[in-house]
Amino acid sequence: MASLLTPVKGKLFIDSTRKSTHALDGAYASLLRGHSLDFDDLRAYEYGDQIRDIDWKATARLGSPVVRRSLATRMHTVLFVVDTGLSMAALAYDERPKKELAILTVGVLGLLALRHGDDFCLVDGDSSGVRRREIGRSEAALEHTLRRIDRAVDEASAPSDRDALLSYVARTIARRMIVVVLTDDAPVGAETERLLRRLRVQHDVLWITLRDAEPVLDPSRTGTGAGRRARAAADLPASPQRARRDVASHWAIPEFLQGDAELAGELHAVDAADAAHTDTLLRRLEITHVALAAQDAAVGELLAMLDARSHVRHG
Repeated sequence: MASLLTPVKGKLFIDSTRKSTHALDGAYASLLRGHSLDFDDLRAYEYGDQIRDIDWKATARLGSPVVRRSLATRMHTVLFVVDTGLSMAALAYDERPKKELAILTVGVLGLLALRHGDDFCLVDGDSSGVRRREIGRSEAALEHTLRRIDRAVDEASAPSDRDALLSYVARTIARRMIVVVLTDDAPVGAETERLLRRLRVQHDVLWITLRDAEPVLDPSRTGTGAGRRARAAADLPASPQRARRDVASHWAIPEFLQGDAELAGELHAVDAADAAHTDTLLRRLEITHVALAAQDAAVGELLAMLDARSHVRHG
């Protein structure tokens, strides 16, 4: 089997050189700020900061209070919580397998963790059960992790169960970790919110949404690959390649609905409302999050997420 990690390295190298290695290092390090003797940088004082962290010399020089930030010195564990149920067997927004987008995401963040001396582990599963993989500290272990995700999605026969994964982490993992949740854009309900509140107290949580393909293609949306494909296929007879089918129920969307701009608009409005609700909730819980739609843009968006996180205070 061809390596799953090699193409991830290629994409990460291209994007990291655009942002520069220094910027990439700083972005990842922002996850790990703590109290140590290793000085990192200064930032403006915010309500809730400890008095002992104020840099009085810099405060006097700048005329406003600033605090010192330092880097944590201990090793951290990045816990990837990955839905490997039937929903991950569907297409992503860019019309490519969502599984490939999940593998790319875990590969990129896993490589960054290894690069900074951290380790990682994996929790994956669906409604039939949840599994945990032992901690890994090498690229070989990361390759095995990516293959496990690949195999689990290929063999999936049970529906996805996001809450089961979150509940497993909340119940069984006591040591503080950086928990990276990979899920689809299904609506976030009350039980998910309850579990996230619990996890947020114990762990540092990141939420990554893998956006689903549009069930009905809208030819008027010129900015997406789906829109281009729909326009190109508008005058062609129905074909199996363009058929939309739910991965769980196997219900097929009638072909005559494809290209219906009104229906596509209604579905898009529902998705936008769900996404806005999720965004509001995660912001309120102070959980860093990003929605990934396409493999070609995913690495840059992940690096931007980490970079934005460097401006957020972590206690």
